Amino acid sequence: MTTPNSKGRTFTSKRLAISIISGLAVATIGCQAANDRLLQVTDPDIINPSDVLSAEAAVAVANGVIATFKTITGGGESTWMFGGLLVDEWSTSSTFIQNDETDQRVIHEDNSTITGELRNLYRTRTRANEAITALNKSRPDLRSTIAEMYLARGFAEMQLASDFCNGIPIGDGNAIPAVDGTPLSTTQVFTVAAASLDSAMNFSGATDAQSVLINRAARIARARVALALGDFTLPATLVAGIPTTYAYQHTFSVATSTNTLWGQGLSSRRYSVGDSVEGNKRDILVANALPFASAKDPRIPTVIPVSGSINGQDGLTYTRTTTLWGQVTAVDVANGADARMIEAEVALKGGNTAQWLSILNAIRAAPPKLGDIQPAAMAALTDPGTDFARVSLQFREKAFWTFGRGERLGDMRRLIKQYGRTELNTFPQGVHYKGGNYGKDVNLPIVTDERTNPNFKGCTDRVP
Repeated sequence: MTTPNSKGRTFTSKRLAISIISGLAVATIGCQAANDRLLQVTDPDIINPSDVLSAEAAVAVANGVIATFKTITGGGESTWMFGGLLVDEWSTSSTFIQNDETDQRVIHEDNSTITGELRNLYRTRTRANEAITALNKSRPDLRSTIAEMYLARGFAEMQLASDFCNGIPIGDGNAIPAVDGTPLSTTQVFTVAAASLDSAMNFSGATDAQSVLINRAARIARARVALALGDFTLPATLVAGIPTTYAYQHTFSVATSTNTLWGQGLSSRRYSVGDSVEGNKRDILVANALPFASAKDPRIPTVIPVSGSINGQDGLTYTRTTTLWGQVTAVDVANGADARMIEAEVALKGGNTAQWLSILNAIRAAPPKLGDIQPAAMAALTDPGTDFARVSLQFREKAFWTFGRGERLGDMRRLIKQYGRTELNTFPQGVHYKGGNYGKDVNLPIVTDERTNPNFKGCTDRVP
């Protein structure tokens, strides 16, 4: 009980006070126990390595890898698109400075779009490694699935080396604790990719349809890596026998993910098909740029507006659009046209100009389907007569066969490294149609976020 004291205040008897304090203590302990139970609830968003070692979980992880793989090809605003902006495949019709500075070849290290693209490339590697470990433990019989995981990993590594500067960190996100990568040259990263793709080929050696599908994609990617490493002997052997009609594709649906090449180009009009003349009046010559839009080539059907009726996302640019892809059009990650272009380049490099020209003209006479387009047969090419002109023709033909699929930037860098060209006669030059002049970037930078890696101090260099 409480009783007023001599000064009008109240006090509590000692026994009652002890009883109240004890009750409060019990209540506090009960609340804490309840809190502990709440905090111990499993977060469904967190997947630990031990959670994916069942057969079902391993397959689920592998399916997730394919979803992530799509983000670095046609299912995201990937380096396929930004590499194309840096070179001559696309021009910016966007409101985003990240796009404009890339198109102008003056890229800042804190470019947030490239940050996301780089992150997706690294995620593809990390998740592929998780799936490979889980499948080897729980479903080693799924060899073609394991092969596809190695393909995803190797493709991401190849794209890193094709698109980024020297000094690319390749870490191990699956290690406990995670291992920060040591910066590698692009040559070293291509070598890492070669090993991954060799594993993809080894695991897909069976004769069932899925194994053959994966094996051919791995062989094409491995041949591209060999060319990047300056090996002109192995590639033709790797792609021999791959049909021109072959395609390993990433598919899309409205319910899951759609084709970003369509979404950023024809739909949102943030990207305009590149051309050798720019500006709404089409009066700004861009040196070295191929006329993807104005060539009227059946491989890239393009609409060139002559008035402001079709404006870009920026509300200013008359955007050149292509119907090559629709909202859910599958995208070729590797295809038979790639195989033919590899064979043609090897023949040209070996001095067999007759074979080289024959390969180019055979595919022009019977073109494979590209996206939603079945190109009409094209007239035969003639030998331009000089080695310099033949190399230019080879890379032009390849550019039209591979438009938008992440190969052009790597090929332009190879023109400099392997064929004696220079930045001044290879990359876009002159006045940029949004103001200023084209800069000197010939690759994408490893971005600011990677500086949390204590081994990374920035690009080793920005040379091709």
